[in-house]
Amino acid sequence: MTTYDLTDAFDVTPRLRLLRFPVGQAYLWRDDDGLTLIDAGAPGAGLPIADAVRAWGHAPEDVRRVVLTHFHEDHVGGAAEFGRLSGAEVYAHRLDAPFVRGEAQGPPPVHEDWERPLHAQALAQLPPPLPEPDLPPEVRELADGDTLDFGGGARIVGAPGHTDGSIAVHLPRHGVLFAGDAIAASPVDGQIVLGVFNLDRARAVASFARLAALESEVACFGHGDPVTENAGAVLRAAAATYQPA
Repeated sequence: MTTYDLTDAFDVTPRLRLLRFPVGQAYLWRDDDGLTLIDAGAPGAGLPIADAVRAWGHAPEDVRRVVLTHFHEDHVGGAAEFGRLSGAEVYAHRLDAPFVRGEAQGPPPVHEDWERPLHAQALAQLPPPLPEPDLPPEVRELADGDTLDFGGGARIVGAPGHTDGSIAVHLPRHGVLFAGDAIAASPVDGQIVLGVFNLDRARAVASFARLAALESEVACFGHGDPVTENAGAVLRAAAATYQPA
């Protein structure tokens, strides 16, 4: 099977580790009783994620759950493989879960003209499609407002626009926000921007504003460096530059 290698891994906080791939990134969150993986890279990322868990001083079996922020392949491709290695349960929003399970084909983004070459460049860095998709056998479905038992109570925040079932994960007790692809940090200058390759830009702008309103000290994105101080204020300033529809 193709391996989708990690290009970097580092601690954002003592409880939070970023795993960076050629396209996109995933995060490990550590509680005293186990780990949670937020997103799972592209197909072939399962083994590298397991190795990264071991390098962090844990066994893959210590990961209790994998929470997917949306169905795009650079976020869900390693979920099935890592789930088999770890026994972790896989979660996704109810609107994106059918695409994660392979029951239907997810809708493509509605590109703005300037996004087309960027999307082609990103696709070129992903591994080639597998002859048979590696899909998780079971996906537990989430909805806006649900709470999961990690991080002192992880709140699921609906963030539609990138996909219909895009979610963020907010840990109020720790001041940490996982924004998925609803928000990004520019690889050029680190500027906080609206995520690209959206299904519905107007809804994406509204979701950006919703996530920015949360009280967060640290904000983690699917693409780009996290904000590690005063994230709520940083996100609110960035969100204010986008006009609602």
